[in-house]
Amino acid sequence: MHAAIAMGNFVINRNLLLLHLTVIVWGFTGILGNLISVSATHLVWCRVLIAFVSLAVYFRLKGQSFAVGRREFIQFFLTGGLVGLHWVLFFGSIKASTVSVTLVCISSITLFTAIIEPLFYRRRTSKMEILVGLFIIVGIYLIFKFESQYVEGIVLGLLAALAAALFGTINSKLVKKNGATIISFYEMFGAWVWVSGFMLVSGGFDQGMRVTHVDWVYLLLLGTVCTSGAYVAAVSVMKEISAFRVALASNMEPIYGILLAWLFFGQSEKMSAGFYAGAIIILGAVFVYPVLRFQVDKRKARRAA
Repeated sequence: MHAAIAMGNFVINRNLLLLHLTVIVWGFTGILGNLISVSATHLVWCRVLIAFVSLAVYFRLKGQSFAVGRREFIQFFLTGGLVGLHWVLFFGSIKASTVSVTLVCISSITLFTAIIEPLFYRRRTSKMEILVGLFIIVGIYLIFKFESQYVEGIVLGLLAALAAALFGTINSKLVKKNGATIISFYEMFGAWVWVSGFMLVSGGFDQGMRVTHVDWVYLLLLGTVCTSGAYVAAVSVMKEISAFRVALASNMEPIYGILLAWLFFGQSEKMSAGFYAGAIIILGAVFVYPVLRFQVDKRKARRAA
C-alpha cells in the first residue's frame, strides 16, 4: 500500500514538473517572437503552418484518426480564426512594446473571461469576478499611465487577451465533446487559412516573407516545441493533475516570461516602478482568483452534500 502511495506521489510530482516546464516553454514564446525578424503576421503564418503539420505527424505516429464531422470542422475552423487573430495581436504587441508589457497585458484574459463566460453560459457574473476585474483594471490603468510610450503595444496586448478569452470560452464547450488535440489540430489549420486569406487580400505574400536561417530555427522551435509539443504535454498531465493546479501553474507564464526576457534582453526590458506596481496588482488578482473560486466551489459542494 505504501509503495502504491509513493508511486502515486512520484507520478503527480513528475507531472507537476512537466506542467511547470510546459508553462516555461509557453513563456519562452514571447522571447522567440522578439528574436524573429519577420512581421507579426508572417510569423504567425509560419507558426500555425508548422504547428498543424507537426500535429498531423503526431497523429500519424500515434496511429490515431483525426476525422471529424462537418459541424465540428466548421466550429473548429471558425474558432481557429480567433486563435490566429490572438497570435497576430500578441506578436504585434511584442514588436510594438516589450515582452514584459505584452505578457502582463495578456494576464487580463481573466478579466475578459469573467465578462464573456457569464454571457456565453447565460449565468450571472459573481461578485468575486467583479472584484477581481476591478483590481485588474486598476493594474492596467497604472501601466497605461507610467508606460505611455508603449500605448500601441498595450492596446494590442489587451485585444490579444480579449481574443484569447473568446476562443478559450468557446473551447471550454467544444472540449466536452471532442479531444483537445483534435481541436488544436483543426484550429491551427483554421488559423493558417484565415491568416493566409488576410495576407492574400492585404498583399502580405511579399518580400517581407523572406526568412533567414536563424529565423527558421526559431520558427521551428516556436511551431513544434512551444506550440504543438507543449500543447500535447499540457493535455497529458491533466490526466493526473487537477484543473485547479493546472490553472495556478498556468498563471506563472507571465512571471516566467518576464524573468526570461530580463535574462535575454537585459536593460531593454527594464520598466518603471509604476509598471511593476500595476503588474503586481494584475498578477496578484490573477493568482488569487482561482484560489477564491476553488474555496467557493468547495463550500457549495459541502452545502449540497
